[in-house]
Amino acid sequence: MEKKIKRIGVLTSGGDAPGMNAVIRAVARTAFRNGVEVKGILRGYAGLLNEEFIDLTTDSVKNIVERGGTVLYTARCLEFMTEAGQKRGAEICRKHGIDGIVVAGGDGSFKGALALSRQGINTIGVPCTIDLDIACTDYTIGFDTAVNTAMEAIDKIRDTSESHERCSIIEVMGRSAGYIALWCGIASGAEEILVPENYDGDEQAIVNRITEQRLKGKTHFIIVNAEGVGHSASMARRIEAATGIETRATIVGYMQRGGSPTARDRVEASVMGQMASQLLINGESNKLVVWKNGKYGSVGIEEALKEHKDLPDDLLIIPGTMKR
Repeated sequence: MEKKIKRIGVLTSGGDAPGMNAVIRAVARTAFRNGVEVKGILRGYAGLLNEEFIDLTTDSVKNIVERGGTVLYTARCLEFMTEAGQKRGAEICRKHGIDGIVVAGGDGSFKGALALSRQGINTIGVPCTIDLDIACTDYTIGFDTAVNTAMEAIDKIRDTSESHERCSIIEVMGRSAGYIALWCGIASGAEEILVPENYDGDEQAIVNRITEQRLKGKTHFIIVNAEGVGHSASMARRIEAATGIETRATIVGYMQRGGSPTARDRVEASVMGQMASQLLINGESNKLVVWKNGKYGSVGIEEALKEHKDLPDDLLIIPGTMKR
C-alpha cells in the first residue's frame, strides 16, 4: 500500500508575487478537507534549513486571499544551492514528519524543489512570478496584478507628459523577460516599447521617430522600457539632447510586486494551490502545476526547467514594440 500522506509543508521562495497568499490558503484548505496537517515554512528554503515552521490552521489562513506579498515571507538561500544543503533540507523534512512540500515561486525555486524530490521528498511547484517567464505554462501568478499596477502608473505619467509636452521613459520590471513591458506598453498605447529579447540598442532610430512625429504635430511621447534594457535616466538625457524635447525617466520599481492581487490572480492562485495540494495528497511528486492551452494540468519539473520561453510574435508586430 502507498504511504498515506499525513503532513505537508508549504513555502514561498524567490521574489514575492501578488497571489502567493491565495496559494497558501488553497493548499491549506484542501489539505484540511483531506485530514492532512499543514506546516507553513517561513522564509523559503532558508527557513527550511533553520527549521522555522508554523502550524497552519483554518483560522491562520483566513482573510489572506486579498493580501499582497506572502504571509510566510520569502528569502534567498545560497546554502540550499549546495548538495549538502539539499540533503540537510530533506533530513529536516523527515525529522518533522513532512511527507511533501508545495513550493510557490519561479525557476530558481523549482530547481530547489527538484533537488528535494531527488532526496526523496515529494514536491509540487506552483508558478508564482510577475515575469510570466516560465515556459511550460501560459500564466504565472502575479503577472496580471503587476501589469495593471504598471499600466496605472503609465496612465498617470502620460497626463503629466501631455501637459508639459514631454517625452517620458517609464522603466518597469523584467530583468530578462519583457512580458510586463510588452503588455502594459501595448495597453497604455506607448510610442516605444523596449524589451531585452529584441532591443538592438539603436537609440538613434528612436530619436528619429520622435523627431518625425514631433514634426507631424505630436506633442508628447511615452517609452516603456524593461528593466533588462535599463539605463532609463541616461537614455532620457541623450534623447533630450538629441531632440530638444524635455525628457524624464521614471522607474516604477518594486511597487509592481506588491498590492492586493487582481481577481484573476486570486482565482488562478486558488485553483493552482488546490491542485498542488491534491497532487501531493495523491502521492505525486516532482510536478509543476500549469495553465496551458486553456486547461489546468501538471508537467514534470525537470522537463519544465529545460524549456525556453520567447515573446509571442503576434504581440511583437504591434507598432512600438521595436520589431519593424
